[in-house]
Amino acid sequence: MQLLASLLYLCFFLMITPQKSDPYSHASLLNYYQTATKSEEIAQKFLSLMEKYQGKDPLKLGYKAVSHAIMAKHVWSPYAKLKYLRQSSQLFEDAVALDKQDPEVRFLRFSIENYIPRYLNMSSHLEEDKKIFMAAILRHPRSGISPETVKIMRDFLLRKELLTQQEQQQIAKLNL
Repeated sequence: MQLLASLLYLCFFLMITPQKSDPYSHASLLNYYQTATKSEEIAQKFLSLMEKYQGKDPLKLGYKAVSHAIMAKHVWSPYAKLKYLRQSSQLFEDAVALDKQDPEVRFLRFSIENYIPRYLNMSSHLEEDKKIFMAAILRHPRSGISPETVKIMRDFLLRKELLTQQEQQQIAKLNL
């Protein structure tokens, strides 16, 4: 009986104790990914948060790379833009080196490189990255990618018209 009372107390205590949310949770990073391009203030918060991240998780490093690339959009100076893009590129290289097959990291890099002017020669991974994340999208839900992430990927690809006719048909068949 005392054990049951102790368990009930522990459950109640855990329910009323405010839980600190993880600023590096996947949901939080996805939110920044979707909103930081629209607001310099949000982009700066995203960059600030990701600069504090010192771990070696490939996906979080991918989002760190995204935070740098998005800042390139918001700065005026061409030098600063190039600096952010180079930092982003290096972080993506580090993330991919840690996990060459992570489809979300590959999609993140693809989505950034897609916007970089080709004359800068910083968009050399588009085809390779697309192959990896498309294979994962088409295996959904067995790919392990969350439905929300697959929807974001799908919507980006369709909105930017980055798919062949065959790929569009395959994506349309996804059960999301």
